[in-house]
Amino acid sequence: MNGQSLTHLFFQHFGNQEVAPLLFFAPGRVNLIGEHTDYNGGFVLPCALQYGTYLAIRPIDDQVCRFASTNMEFKTEIRLTGSLTKRENQWVNYPLGVIEQFLQRNIHPGGIELLFSGDIPNNAGLSSSASIEMVTAYALNTLTRSDIPMTDLIKLAQKAENQFVGVNCGIMDQFAVGMGEKNHAIFLNCNTLEYKMVPFILKGISMVIANTNKKRGLADSKYNERVAECQTAVDNLSKLFEIRQLSDISFMQFYKIQDQVADEVIRRRARHVISENQRVLNAVSSLLNNNIMEFGALMNASHESLRDNYEVTGFELDTLVEEAQKISGVIGSRMTGAGFGGCTVTLVRDEAVGRFIEEAGTGYREKTGLTADFYVAEVSDGVRLVSSGK
Repeated sequence: MNGQSLTHLFFQHFGNQEVAPLLFFAPGRVNLIGEHTDYNGGFVLPCALQYGTYLAIRPIDDQVCRFASTNMEFKTEIRLTGSLTKRENQWVNYPLGVIEQFLQRNIHPGGIELLFSGDIPNNAGLSSSASIEMVTAYALNTLTRSDIPMTDLIKLAQKAENQFVGVNCGIMDQFAVGMGEKNHAIFLNCNTLEYKMVPFILKGISMVIANTNKKRGLADSKYNERVAECQTAVDNLSKLFEIRQLSDISFMQFYKIQDQVADEVIRRRARHVISENQRVLNAVSSLLNNNIMEFGALMNASHESLRDNYEVTGFELDTLVEEAQKISGVIGSRMTGAGFGGCTVTLVRDEAVGRFIEEAGTGYREKTGLTADFYVAEVSDGVRLVSSGK
């Protein structure tokens, strides 16, 4: 989608070709390693992608917000009087939640028309929701000349999803979308929000995202279950250490006392989170030392732990990773996102990409009956203004 075509669609939806909209873009994100650590106050290593959400937005005199999307049929007009209410299970809840956060700060956006257009694969776990939230927040910040710092916009967007949409997500997705930088991954401490940009330049290597196209029906319920299990682990371990969350314990500390967690399931949940934190630290070191083979091995180990200790992969994700790891030229492969469907991320030598897509796709289809979609991904900058509308 380019700016000219989106502007044309905007005029088709809203009319008045005399006033061009402003165009913004927010990327999706993929997490390279560090899964299910964010809500445990741990380390993650995401990067922004070239896929994302475009927003064409224009102020109007009427005190209404008009929403439309090129991806969804549902569109609506909402009066900016009184409190905003959710539209049941509709995509507009994401930008509405952001608008509500601005109103709570006594920043009134006035009447606006918004047309969203995204090219993030549906249900892929590449954070389309955070992309919508951040492009809305950045656009409103620009239109209202509010000068809210990026870190505060990120927190605002997370609050919108937590409080208005009702999804208790961590902050990694919004952070990656907001702070993304081309050819860099973001080494983020989800507890303190301290971060470091780590060069992620793949010479002769491609990053390929594969969508299992498995409906993720279990993801939300199992996600909440894992959060509760991690809290149980904290309760157990706090009798031995003074901790508030699992990431307060190093892997070596846990290794010495893990047998004192009586419940074997809770012990495995804790083992994943604490070992995954260490894998992120090791992954950052491997990137800084240009050791991409070690990085790939850590990706493989991450998937094994998510499969065996955290049990959030499922047959489809495991099959896609197993098929990938058979293929010469594949450096590392793992699930990314919440799990139970969604995507894998794989590092593949450039000359093997075509063969990887063909062979992994065929093996996956034969074993699952599903057809995977493959995307060669690039590391992108974060949310930004594309065109001023003039």
